Amino acid sequence: MKKRIVAVLLAALMVTGLMAGCGNSGGDAADNAGTSDAPAQTESDAPAESDDAAAPEADAGSDSADAAAAGDFTGADPQLEKHIKILTIWAEDNDNGILLNKICENYQKDVNPNFTWEYEMVAADNLQQKIATLAASNDLPDMFAYEAGTPLLTLIEADKIVNLSQELEKIGVMEYLNEGAVGIMKSLSGTSELYDLPLGLNAEGFWYNKALFEQAGCEVPKTWDDFEEVLTKLDAAGIQPLSTGGADKWLATRLINAYAVRTCGNDIMTKAANGEVSYTDPGLVAAADKLQEWSQKGYFGEGVTTVDANTAGSMLMSGKAAIFYNGSWFTQNLADESQNPAGKDGIGFFNIPIADESISSATSYSMNCGNILALDKGKYDDGTAWFLKYFCENMGDLAMNELSSVKGYTYTVQAEDMDPYTLMVLDAINESTEGFGWWEAKMVSEVSKTAQENVQPLLNGDMTGQEYMQSIQDVYDNQ
Repeated sequence: MKKRIVAVLLAALMVTGLMAGCGNSGGDAADNAGTSDAPAQTESDAPAESDDAAAPEADAGSDSADAAAAGDFTGADPQLEKHIKILTIWAEDNDNGILLNKICENYQKDVNPNFTWEYEMVAADNLQQKIATLAASNDLPDMFAYEAGTPLLTLIEADKIVNLSQELEKIGVMEYLNEGAVGIMKSLSGTSELYDLPLGLNAEGFWYNKALFEQAGCEVPKTWDDFEEVLTKLDAAGIQPLSTGGADKWLATRLINAYAVRTCGNDIMTKAANGEVSYTDPGLVAAADKLQEWSQKGYFGEGVTTVDANTAGSMLMSGKAAIFYNGSWFTQNLADESQNPAGKDGIGFFNIPIADESISSATSYSMNCGNILALDKGKYDDGTAWFLKYFCENMGDLAMNELSSVKGYTYTVQAEDMDPYTLMVLDAINESTEGFGWWEAKMVSEVSKTAQENVQPLLNGDMTGQEYMQSIQDVYDNQ
């Protein structure tokens, strides 16, 4: 029987801070690895002439085509000739790039030999501009990665993308999407209909190296005071307490968000985006100051703004740093023995420690659905619909089997067949009773850009916390 992840517990996300947003608006978060400065493009090889094994149900082609023309998606795939373009921020050999190309390969090989695809990657920092340019010229790719929330809402309002609530019901695959993921995405865009597909169902928090904790005599912290004590102990033991991807920026702003939420409340960034509080609110300034404080104490080691996310993760796994903030997508790295010398039990996970349970509870997590996928309305046709049907039916198991990761789709993989790190993440997701978004979740593009660009001067001591937050407020005021 197909399993649903946190179908009940994550329903709370629809009425909490996630009514404001969740995911990563700065080049997700969740799935940032694999971007490059220069786009790369490849096209799948044209399929060879198929035999019966490569072209199932070929005998029923005429009947299937007739059914498809009548809007009936209950029968065999009619093997329509279709070529699609996919634009993403992931290299083909990394993370979601692996999954997207693999599902296209499987669909072509196992279902429709008349299907071909073209895969293009663009740097995450250039994604919004690329999509804006293509949308203006009515030349969006058939399927493309994008940022949930405000950026996606612009395309929804311009009637550029497919209403997936309608289409997934039409082709009969809505049940294959996790209910919690659907709730997150709808609440983030502020719509009653679904316009994007998830590429993750992620809980965020701190990963820690168990051996280094034992070496320094540290216990897993429950409160923020405990956390600060752990950092002090690690430092005194000659162990680098923290690593972060300062070069990628978004991981550093995640740490500001962690402190802000626990001291000001899960909805603090929603209030700021809505103008209910200023970005220069003392609580938010204190959160920015906290990040700078850690940097000045040397907790991030040398050259914090030159360390990228992949390097920061490797430092944790190899024992060069004790704690690394990241999301549940990090299980992909942890489950890979060639990347993780700490082994299957060497790394642990804990939620952001609380400051005051009445302000932000221990069972509230930062959660998101990663960078999402949207479909161009102008190019959407029956050929795309049949591929979409296969995509939704198979992505859950594909992600579990290929990357040991949860992508927001139902799956049939059983717990005993999962990697221990995947089970650890599912435990965290199942514990969640409330969710909140990341630092830039509700910021419009220019405000988000400023928040990320200026986090490096903050880390380096070239801006104070007050100056950092004022720079964000200035852009907000002028939008």
